[in-house]
Amino acid sequence: MAIIVAQHEIKDPEKFFSLTEEVLGNAPEGARALQFCPNQDHSRATCLWEANRLDGLRTYLDQYSSGVAENTYFEVDEQNAFGLPEQSPARA
Repeated sequence: MAIIVAQHEIKDPEKFFSLTEEVLGNAPEGARALQFCPNQDHSRATCLWEANRLDGLRTYLDQYSSGVAENTYFEVDEQNAFGLPEQSPARA
């Protein structure tokens, strides 16, 4: 399992925020949202996920956000990170 950051540059805030429950409720097996941090004007958001693969998470999120947000992703260097959320039992 990897910790993955998804950064969203939101083009259509109304649509983006209307998809939140659906995206979380249909997450692929092995993927779990850990944090959702939108900015005040809803033009950007940063999400922290736990997932098996970055590419799988990217494919999943990009299908929902096509035309709604531009996304960038990276896998967190957990050896040098601090303040990460508690790990799931499978990772601990």
